[in-house]
Amino acid sequence: MIPSTSALLTFEAAGRHESFSRAAEELAMTEGAVSRQIARLEDFLGLMLFNRVKGRIHLTEAGKQYWLQIVGDLDRIERDTLNLLARPSEGGVLELAVIPTFTNKWIIPRLPDFHARNPGIVINMSERPEPFLFAESPFDAAIHYDHPGWAGMIKKDLFAEELVPVCSPKLIGGRRTLSLAELKTLPLLHKRGRIDSWKKWWDHLGVTSLNPMEGAQYDLFSMTIEAAASGLGVALVPRLYVAQDTQAGRLVIPFDHDVPGDKHYCLVCPENKYGSWPLRPFLDWLVQESESYVRQRDAAALKPKRAASRG
Repeated sequence: MIPSTSALLTFEAAGRHESFSRAAEELAMTEGAVSRQIARLEDFLGLMLFNRVKGRIHLTEAGKQYWLQIVGDLDRIERDTLNLLARPSEGGVLELAVIPTFTNKWIIPRLPDFHARNPGIVINMSERPEPFLFAESPFDAAIHYDHPGWAGMIKKDLFAEELVPVCSPKLIGGRRTLSLAELKTLPLLHKRGRIDSWKKWWDHLGVTSLNPMEGAQYDLFSMTIEAAASGLGVALVPRLYVAQDTQAGRLVIPFDHDVPGDKHYCLVCPENKYGSWPLRPFLDWLVQESESYVRQRDAAALKPKRAASRG
């Protein structure tokens, strides 16, 4: 046996507000009706969900735990209902967990091609910056960095990132290239959590006569890129994140030398989801897109780059 849906909805609202009157206002009920619903639910469960002291209510410890569980269950019911309503007559809904900047810069611009090939599939995306347990989530798969936290999952490698320096052309007087000596005089911008990236880049070129740790730090690559575009300094970012900005002239690569980043992009999914519909056509498409991107990237790397002095 389970409590009635109306009782659970009433409890969720009352617990969220910790107020019967505010729950009544939200649910278009009387305060007395809310109180009676909660009392019946407490009788059903055989425990107190709220402490009632001098006209005020507070969730008990048991009430807090139950409220957290109920909120998650109601959210899942709402999400499943919306997915069913949004689902075409033929197709499906794919729930993806993603890392934001990679998704914004590389995945989403390519999605029109996928939808043209698979018009019946709806793709929902939610940001998840860290690995998580699929069993405790609504996701079918994740587009993420390779990470030990994905142990036991099926992983499809996409490609590794390559880091290049970028800055606003205004910062360097409208020029497009600098010598290493000139680049060394500019402020460096850092992605927090990747604070040693600049050191690796300079070491790769044999430059040791500077402090590569100095400079402002930002939580997200998107912040770092915007800071560079605003003329605050030079950022070291994945090349694919700034392709559109460099083509548009909003950013330039003042010294075109890249180094491998620490991250490798991949698609991760539980074994029971691999091969399922609609994940399978999306995975096939994503692998084709990544292979095409790598071919184009490698071909571009073989072309002569604009000369830049190391002096």
